[in-house]
Amino acid sequence: MASRNYPQIVRDLLTQHAQGKPAYGNIEVETIFDIEHDRYQIVHMGWHHQRRIHQCVMHLDVRDGKVWILHNTTEHELANELMDLGVPKTDLVLGLCPPEMRQFTDFAIQ
Repeated sequence: MASRNYPQIVRDLLTQHAQGKPAYGNIEVETIFDIEHDRYQIVHMGWHHQRRIHQCVMHLDVRDGKVWILHNTTEHELANELMDLGVPKTDLVLGLCPPEMRQFTDFAIQ
């Protein structure tokens, strides 16, 4: 799989996940795609009771030909989903893991 396809794979995956809406509050689900810099996010915005909600729930970047998983507050296992879409473990970086711990995973270190 050529790395040039990774931005599209990430956009498709996040677009799919953005179809779901939280079961609580009046929350909008928004995708934020910075195509120029290869940064991709899903953000929840809205209100739950009297509390303002504005939260990044997923953040992935494509850097140096690899997909970096930088943030995930959902139950979805993004690394497994990306592998199912053809991204090999050697091109996945668990950026939400401390750098010194990445060597103990089956994924890329950086």
